[in-house]
Amino acid sequence: MSMQPQSTQIEAYTQRLEGLETVWWKKLLPVQAPYRWNLKRLKLGYVLDVGCGIGRNLKNLDGQGLGVDHNPNSVALCRQRGLRAMTTEEFLASPEAQAGRFDSILAAHVLEHLQQADQRALVRDYLPYLKSGGRFVLITPQEVGYASDASHVQFVTNTELRALAAELGLVVERDYSFPFPRAVGKLFIYNEFVVVLRKP
Repeated sequence: MSMQPQSTQIEAYTQRLEGLETVWWKKLLPVQAPYRWNLKRLKLGYVLDVGCGIGRNLKNLDGQGLGVDHNPNSVALCRQRGLRAMTTEEFLASPEAQAGRFDSILAAHVLEHLQQADQRALVRDYLPYLKSGGRFVLITPQEVGYASDASHVQFVTNTELRALAAELGLVVERDYSFPFPRAVGKLFIYNEFVVVLRKP
């Protein structure tokens, strides 16, 4: 009998994220620096951070982002940290939920928590809020990162991300492995697939 994946919607998941963030060596080393640089170089403008969690990427967006997450505990922690975040329901009822409102949409370490049909539904549902010509950035973990979290349900590579783009009529602008080449993903927990899509 297979184990059910851990829910990302409960308080324990928020606590787990917070615990991972405060590991002693992460306080000593600038581990977020490469990822912060990666986001900055993409020049994303005003960003909707879908599945923002406890705000790791929101902090890296220098106030130019709004986070949305289905976990109210994670949203509350983002707000305690001075970040702008809403639950899914709050976002949909807010003035921010306007067609074409955002320059970019970011879904970092989100799709691997979903089955394939739900991955497509999530991207499709948020796509109207992206302006024409705007970018949808999808980031997923590689092998070791994927295996590190009990809430992951599907390994999503750049191949699947490209297929998703084609299905939804999005254009692939960039496709790369970060921060190291693809082969490192089998050894380094923080290696990622990054696919930048453009809305025609």
